[in-house]
Amino acid sequence: MKAVRIGFAMCGSFCTVSRALEQMQALRDLGYEIIPVMSENLYKTDTRFGKAEDIVRKAEVISGRKVLSTISDCEPIGPRGLTDIMVVAPCTGNTAAKLSAGIIDTSVTMAVKSHLRQKKPVLISIATNDALAAAAQNIGRLLNTRYYYFVPFTQDDPEKKPNSIVSDFSLIPQAAQAALDGIQLQPILC
Repeated sequence: MKAVRIGFAMCGSFCTVSRALEQMQALRDLGYEIIPVMSENLYKTDTRFGKAEDIVRKAEVISGRKVLSTISDCEPIGPRGLTDIMVVAPCTGNTAAKLSAGIIDTSVTMAVKSHLRQKKPVLISIATNDALAAAAQNIGRLLNTRYYYFVPFTQDDPEKKPNSIVSDFSLIPQAAQAALDGIQLQPILC
């Protein structure tokens, strides 16, 4: 039996990238094939959370593949049927807004759009400081859009960041399997 192929697209929620990489490894350990995708910002930007080249190298070691980091790298995903599910982890509020509005101007949004040509699931692992404010409408729209599923999420610091939510990254493998089965993992609010 052929292994399930997971597109694993990562955006620049830099403080959650290490958790995403842990789950990329967990999925690989479960026998999934991983096709790594990174936003241009994550691919190139050094932050206090890590150097870009180290993050890229780690994703390439886990997946055994070169990271796709440009729009032209990601366009063939759908036409060539390269993925069975697309996981966006972390998914920033900016990327969620673009997906909600159909704006395709980054490697991650192109990866999702191209993947959706196959009418297969997209799993969003949201991580944004603005989720319960301006980004709420975009998240709500995606929650009600066919083929989109969410990793269960919670407020990560209600006192200091009352509008911020973050997915429970440890649930990515379970949420991915549910999405492959056409089911939203519940409860969605942790």
